[in-house]
Amino acid sequence: MIKYSSSSPYAETRLRNDYLDLYQKRDIPALDNDITYTIQPQYTYRPDLLSYDLYGTSKLWWVFAVRNIDTIKDPVFDFVAGTTIRLPQKTTLDSVLGA
Repeated sequence: MIKYSSSSPYAETRLRNDYLDLYQKRDIPALDNDITYTIQPQYTYRPDLLSYDLYGTSKLWWVFAVRNIDTIKDPVFDFVAGTTIRLPQKTTLDSVLGA
């Protein structure tokens, strides 16, 4: 059976007959040590680049949309300069995602 990696947004979603079942959203909890961040121009439409710069991997781009669901509806096209979001600490992600 195929299993998605712990860094994938689909890690909690089951596979049925080689197809993804209904998407199971991964929870990224809001904590007091989250960072308030205003997206800079070089990251416009590029959450993968911010993920790489913050967490050392581009694979966690989806975390920003999940953690800021009221601000970012589209994980790419709503990721624009001037938007203020909350960023989880790397230690939080390591703990929650099992990395």
